[in-house]
Amino acid sequence: MIYLTLALATLVVYWQVHNYGFVNYDDPTYVSKNQNIQSGITWESLKWAFATGHAGNWHPLTWISHMFDWQLFGANAGWHHLTSLFLHIANALLLFAVLKRMTNTLWRSAFVAAAFALHPLHVESVAWIAERKDVLSTFFWMLTMAAYLRYVQRPGPVRYLSALLFFAMGLMAKPMLVTLPFVLLLLDYWPLGRLQFGQNVKHLGRQRSKSTNAVSQRQPLYHLLWEKVPFLAISAISSVVTFLVQRSAGSVAPIEALPLIVRIANAIVSYLTYIQKMIWPSRLAMFYLYPDKTDLIWRAAAFALLLGFITVAVVCLMRRRKYLFTGWLWYLGTLIPVIGLVQVGEQAFADRYTYVPLAGLFIVIAWGVPDLLAKWRFRKPALAASAIAVLLALSICAHRQQRHWRNTTTLCEHAFEVTRDNYVAHFCIAGDFLQKGKNDQAIAHYSHSLQIKQNYFIALSGLAAALCSQGQTDQAVEYYTKAIQHKPDWVFPINNLAWIRATHKQAKFRNPEEAVRLAERACQLTKYRNPTILDTLAAAYAAAGRYTDAVATAQKALELAQSSNEELPEKIQNRLRLYKAGRPYIQP
Repeated sequence: MIYLTLALATLVVYWQVHNYGFVNYDDPTYVSKNQNIQSGITWESLKWAFATGHAGNWHPLTWISHMFDWQLFGANAGWHHLTSLFLHIANALLLFAVLKRMTNTLWRSAFVAAAFALHPLHVESVAWIAERKDVLSTFFWMLTMAAYLRYVQRPGPVRYLSALLFFAMGLMAKPMLVTLPFVLLLLDYWPLGRLQFGQNVKHLGRQRSKSTNAVSQRQPLYHLLWEKVPFLAISAISSVVTFLVQRSAGSVAPIEALPLIVRIANAIVSYLTYIQKMIWPSRLAMFYLYPDKTDLIWRAAAFALLLGFITVAVVCLMRRRKYLFTGWLWYLGTLIPVIGLVQVGEQAFADRYTYVPLAGLFIVIAWGVPDLLAKWRFRKPALAASAIAVLLALSICAHRQQRHWRNTTTLCEHAFEVTRDNYVAHFCIAGDFLQKGKNDQAIAHYSHSLQIKQNYFIALSGLAAALCSQGQTDQAVEYYTKAIQHKPDWVFPINNLAWIRATHKQAKFRNPEEAVRLAERACQLTKYRNPTILDTLAAAYAAAGRYTDAVATAQKALELAQSSNEELPEKIQNRLRLYKAGRPYIQP
């Protein structure tokens, strides 16, 4: 009944996502405008998934899950949302199952799983299609813990290797799992009771663990660490690969942009900010800006004292209240990859980063509150009523929060309400207006974004596109050029500028040699696998009088476009006829 109730409650709270669409915030990069994803499951797309560092990440299983969704459901965003929702439900059920078996405690485990399923901070991970990597990687996280528990109860190479396999698969969905070996070690301490302090291990013999209800052997720390070496080795490899991919994609902020002292200060503040949002989940936004650096340092100094005090208290109580140690260090440790010491992206913190870490705090609450009220005779009814009230409040808040993810407009307008100078929200809503043909509104929001952050290269490119659609080509060329200067390897502005230089109806804007140079660069960056960019290169070759190259390139573009876009093949075919006749393509 608990499994059924948990699944139904989560389904009811989140069911409305099946009516939601894609949002103009990473969804185009991940799914809605990604030609490789829209090719479906093919040998070429699978090779791309394992070889690419697209979007600054190496997570092949996440790409494959998006491909699978597109092959089944196409552009119907509702089904993409439901896939993420079902993974979230599975994660909550697995968390309940694993905790119950580890602790042999029913209702406390149920509360942790329910809080995980219904907390508003987790809405971003579930309702945002581009964040599929969160729910998918956590699914493998939970399977790893389940397999590890089976190994602890009945040790054997097959059970150990199954845990290792699930762990590796999770890392291929999102590198957030690099801290899982640390969590397994915490679970060895509590609730599995495998960790033995002191040297007199051999006299303990085989003992029945009260928590796992299975025979287990207490072991010294170095034995348990040695057991985790394969996990740690895979984590190290994943960490190196992730860092190299993110650095090559330009996702890692340079040290001069964010000095280490600022990153440390932001990390300290973020730890307590997440706790505050866990307790009172209000003013949640798609993107949080860095606060004023001077104010940040002072806040960090005060928050560091508080964090230190809590940690010392937990260590002092760890022998009598072991769950405090496991839960608190679970929270602190699992946030390390995303806490901002290595800054990836421009956000100060993000709701999605709490998806796994909050489970540690939920454990502290689920076991700690009953212990505090242990001597109160009305403890059971009070705890039951309080738990129901808390979960009901979380459900209402989560239901309301996810409504903001209905579309780009609702998402960005909410961000404007709860944050200030949110240049990312201005950029996203501007792109939405541009797609709808509302060029004036798009230009206004792109301009506002650039007023807040002058060198925001994706806003520069977006503004160029909006100006171009209004016929303001002198200005559009200028902004595309600026965007390329700030981001030399970004394909979008390179391709668009090449298209203008190759096909513009006014000769003064055409420059065939520059068009060829730009288009070849764009094709190199996409490994000659993007039909739209190959189409641009063909037009550039034709503009330069290289019709043989134009025909060959257009034919390759046509071949790639057949499975991914209904309109593009016809357009390429029409241009191909011109090239065969020895004529360039000029935009009407």
